[in-house]
Amino acid sequence: MNYELEEVMKYIEEEDAKFIRLAFRDAYGIQKNVSVMPGELSKAFSEGIAINARVIRGFENCPYGLLYLKPDSSTLTVLPWRPDRGKVLRMFCDLYTPEGEPYILDTRTILKKAIEDADKAGIEFRFGSETEFYIFKKDENGNPTKEPYDEAGYLDIAPLDRCENIRREISLTIERMGLTPERSHHERGPGQNEIDFHFGNPLNAADHEITFKMVVSTIADRNGLVADFSPMPLSGKPGNGYHINIYAKNSEGEDVVRYAAAGIMQRIREMTLFLNPTDESYIRFGNSSAPDRVSWSSDGDAELMYVEEYMGRVRAELRSPDASSNPYLIYALLIYAGLEGIANKQTLPEIMKEGAMLPASKKEAIKFANESDFIRKYLPEDLIKVYSM
Repeated sequence: MNYELEEVMKYIEEEDAKFIRLAFRDAYGIQKNVSVMPGELSKAFSEGIAINARVIRGFENCPYGLLYLKPDSSTLTVLPWRPDRGKVLRMFCDLYTPEGEPYILDTRTILKKAIEDADKAGIEFRFGSETEFYIFKKDENGNPTKEPYDEAGYLDIAPLDRCENIRREISLTIERMGLTPERSHHERGPGQNEIDFHFGNPLNAADHEITFKMVVSTIADRNGLVADFSPMPLSGKPGNGYHINIYAKNSEGEDVVRYAAAGIMQRIREMTLFLNPTDESYIRFGNSSAPDRVSWSSDGDAELMYVEEYMGRVRAELRSPDASSNPYLIYALLIYAGLEGIANKQTLPEIMKEGAMLPASKKEAIKFANESDFIRKYLPEDLIKVYSM
């Protein structure tokens, strides 16, 4: 829920908080922040806190020298690893121009617009996530290595699974921050882990993914280790996926996930650049169980889209994205492609094992995106250019 300034100030006093992190993201979804003292919050809510726009990655060509951060009070949370006295709070912010308009390249704003458009169409989307990451050791100088923290495999347990206590600490920390982890386990690769989240509304789901990655990296570092979310941390080993569970209902409460899944599959090659934004992303495709073609099934092997009906509820799982992506941008594009599928009542083809190939390189993904009327309809031209570099 949104809190008035007076409620926020009362909470700050009760929690003995001395610093407030105003968090935002660059064009690629990487979290940035400015810290302010409690006395600056009134200005933050009314006028915004200025930042130098053109030194933020992806905003280099911003027509404004300054952008302004305005906090979303509903995202207020304590950072649990900071001191109990003089606590640090964090709020996510939206970016505004000097004229008070939402900044066009702020991907959180793009997602909010997509949610509004879905509401107007009478469709409710909800997303859950399954994010994989590796835990590596550091060397004697504290620098990251590529030496896995353990040699365990899928669903192994301690003592072979040395990451168990790290996952436990991560899960308890994010729970204290108001997030709801669903399950955690060791993945297939050595030192590889997965933590999953229950589905939620798209904006919360994207905020939670940003928070989750921050917590994982922080907890790993506090334990003398390093977390790696990149698509292919180790050559010849399983890559890191960011699997997204998709739910959709219309205003009558009817399940329309299959239509949405068909719409997403129809547009997947055009949006792949934004789901997989690095050169390394395309090395992951076809590796281990990562998909490399546009296909679906209900047996959950290595298809792009897994569609499951269980206890009367349908879930579609998109398996191509990786965590180098920007969740706000991903969810916006999934909403728009899903709305298209729902509006046109697109149907999934017969269960298939073969299909058109996903882009084999970032260069090919750029070509699909730049030739797409769908992408140009929903994303600013300057943002497409940023991702096409």
